[in-house]
Amino acid sequence: MQEDNKNKIMNMPHNLILEERKRLSVSGVTDVDSFDEQTVVAYTVKGEITVRGWDLHVSKLNLEQGELTLEGEISSLVYTDIKAKSTGFFSKILR
Repeated sequence: MQEDNKNKIMNMPHNLILEERKRLSVSGVTDVDSFDEQTVVAYTVKGEITVRGWDLHVSKLNLEQGELTLEGEISSLVYTDIKAKSTGFFSKILR
């Protein structure tokens, strides 16, 4: 059952819709790592995404459907490749 759930999540479509740099809708979200008024870090089926800006807030989060909506002044969107996660701080220590 858990394997079916994992396959379902990884096969979600992933899309971004940015409206006027004030509203961002993201699909294919599997988790949100952290968020504050300047940075939101989320995991998607296509890698980790970091959104930076001002007065950011999460207006919608539904992990079952993989949906995230942010509002605020969005200044940048940066992806970190899924494979790059394995080169993080803890993975270097645990080698």
